[in-house]
Amino acid sequence: MHPEEINRIHRGYLRNERKRTIYVILTQLIIFVVFLLLWEWLARIGVINVLLFSYPSKVWALFWQQLADGSILPHIGMTVIETIIGFILGTLLGTLIAIVIWWSPFLSRVLDPYLVVANSMPKVALGPLLIVGLGPGLLSIIAMACAISVIITTITIYTSFKEVNENYIKVVRTLGGNKWQIFMLVILPATIPSIVSTLKVNVGLSWVGVIVGEFLVSKQGLGYLIIYGFQVFNFTLVMVSVAIIAVVATLMYQGVAILERKLTNQFK
Repeated sequence: MHPEEINRIHRGYLRNERKRTIYVILTQLIIFVVFLLLWEWLARIGVINVLLFSYPSKVWALFWQQLADGSILPHIGMTVIETIIGFILGTLLGTLIAIVIWWSPFLSRVLDPYLVVANSMPKVALGPLLIVGLGPGLLSIIAMACAISVIITTITIYTSFKEVNENYIKVVRTLGGNKWQIFMLVILPATIPSIVSTLKVNVGLSWVGVIVGEFLVSKQGLGYLIIYGFQVFNFTLVMVSVAIIAVVATLMYQGVAILERKLTNQFK
């Protein structure tokens, strides 16, 4: 096929991809707007209990009011900081444990049943123990976020390490490569997609851990605002906090998606 014909087909493919992306984004926006309008309308006509679920215009008004007086900013900042630290620590510790287990087959066999038990254990139940052990503060909340994500990170990444094609490893070993070179040249590049997928999962898990921790112990943060809103029957405040969590979690997820594209291009 002539090079000009190949370029024309390629340009057409990219143009169609851009159109599909635009259509997807527009459809997502339409669904979101329709959801908000439907929520507002059903609340206005009394189908939805506004005491429990509020409605978008009221949620928006309260958000801007608290944003203007600055009362909500410390809560957002605290929760975001806790989530980011818990996310990073959970991911790094889980990845490090997975590497250590992969490095030592003996350790892998020893720890395998413990990983299964740890994964099946409800991590939220560890909350009171963490609070007693680490104190009712920032450290216990971060530990809660880390505890929820570290085990699933370890299991997922270690499983990805084991599923790498053995023939690639044999090639490096035949050429005289040591275990570190096998890891850096074969294992790590082959498992980048799985690692990034784990990052995406950990975004949600970290938020769950932090919010649960704030439910139990915090006097500041979005989780605290949710509990406080329930206690004083201010469910609009609860919805404001939930909406902020959804927005910030989405931004974190998009940040991971950008990292995924960069890493994928780097290891191609």
